[in-house]
Amino acid sequence: MNALSSAAQMDRQYRFQRHVYDATRTRYLLWRRRLIADLHPPRGGCVVEVACGTGWNLLRTARSYPTARLYGFDISRAMLTTAASATKRGGFADRIILAEGDATTFDLAAMFELPAADRIFISYALSMIPDWPAVIDRAVAQLAPGGSVHIVDFGRMEKMPALARTPFRKFLSHYNVTPRLELESVLRDVAARNTLRLTFEEMPSGYSAYAVLKHG
Repeated sequence: MNALSSAAQMDRQYRFQRHVYDATRTRYLLWRRRLIADLHPPRGGCVVEVACGTGWNLLRTARSYPTARLYGFDISRAMLTTAASATKRGGFADRIILAEGDATTFDLAAMFELPAADRIFISYALSMIPDWPAVIDRAVAQLAPGGSVHIVDFGRMEKMPALARTPFRKFLSHYNVTPRLELESVLRDVAARNTLRLTFEEMPSGYSAYAVLKHG
């Protein structure tokens, strides 16, 4: 699927959902607050969210790190419209810079005139992007020295009761969401190829996974 068809699909999917997305997703998109709490960018550092959606994460990041420079991009113009409205209402329009971009090919220099980012994070997006390993590679390639990539997404869910796991996976599939069962192994390969330190954790049930790729 090329970028144009991906963008069109996302706009169709979120044309109406974007208005209720945060209210309906907060309860099951777990560990997002943990990811934000772990970012700790350097003073004046730049933080980039890949596939920023409605801007929910960026707003909370702005509140948590008052000196950080914040950037977000998404392939969906509909979602970016919602994100722009949210940042304006929250009083962060001057601190959160938004752009349209494809997560598999994004270029921070072209979008934001950034040579690199101190922190890049990806929240529940890899499970919606067919070529998700390319997203990780692009993020790692654009890290500043000492930087880190933070990822939260659905886990393998192997320890969830089948009576809960099966209908939930069907629910996710309805929204074109596929848990990436190979996430840990792909991240270990990326870490080895780029001399990065990886931390990876899943909830006891396997519901959500949280990973950090870091220099040093």
